[in-house]
Amino acid sequence: MNIHEEIKANKIKSVLIILLFPLVLGALIYASLWLVLSFGHTPQSPRPLYVEVHYWAGMILPIISVLSILWMVISYYTGGDMMMRAAGAREINRESAPEIYSLVQNVAATAGLPVPRVFIMNTMALNAFATGRDPEHAAIALTIGIIEKLDRPELEGVIAHEMGHIINRDIRLMMLVSTGIGVLTLLGQILIRVRGRGKNGQGALVLNIVGIILLIYGSFLAPVIMFALSRRREFQADATSAYLTRNPEALARALEKISGNSVVESLKNNSLVSASCIEKADVSSEMSLAGLFSTHPPIAERVKVLRGIKA
Repeated sequence: MNIHEEIKANKIKSVLIILLFPLVLGALIYASLWLVLSFGHTPQSPRPLYVEVHYWAGMILPIISVLSILWMVISYYTGGDMMMRAAGAREINRESAPEIYSLVQNVAATAGLPVPRVFIMNTMALNAFATGRDPEHAAIALTIGIIEKLDRPELEGVIAHEMGHIINRDIRLMMLVSTGIGVLTLLGQILIRVRGRGKNGQGALVLNIVGIILLIYGSFLAPVIMFALSRRREFQADATSAYLTRNPEALARALEKISGNSVVESLKNNSLVSASCIEKADVSSEMSLAGLFSTHPPIAERVKVLRGIKA
């Protein structure tokens, strides 16, 4: 497969995965409302069952949507700086680190993008990540370890991978998705507590059921979809790197060196930033289940795909 075919295939798969978020949530809420409301529904009820279901869904879904959007807007404007602070990264410039800055500048020029801010993480672990809501507000962080251990073509491949995330707006997408999931989970907890304070009646029961649905969705189902999206975006960024550098072998070699050496001390308990790295940076255990709970594809699989790309 050539580079353009690989990028196109990853984009299509990403769109299909993204569509699962609202479809799964909407289906869960409708199915649960139908099930719960059917128990108390009789032929003598004032409204048909489907009208009752649509009524409650019409009240609940807009509220959930508005709250999620409000929180995601806040994350949209503040998430990038928060990630850099969490990583303990310091900003560098052309004067303080001319070789690294020039390398980033060259890759940005090839991509036709503004030069992102460049940060260094003070660790010998081998990792990197990008952040920012758009190319004009983007930043790339590299560890000291990855700068020292990789040769120039390999480091260029890593920087181009992160530039790929910027080009594809992956940082914004994953930040909004993870924030939306967090909001839904929190809202689920609130609804269950409201029910637990003695509220009675059909309305309280519906709120309780919706709260349980949101907790299940936010804790289990949505993360599985998000992880699938994250893995697909890593393949996409790998392919973009191959396109920008015309050297997929260099990134393949870099990934082999990164494998097993990617844990960043400051990110050990930060799954959000870890998921944004070129390879998993935390130490949280991942359930196998055919890789459903993995934020990154296996390094061996990524290397195999890269070495199969015709530059």
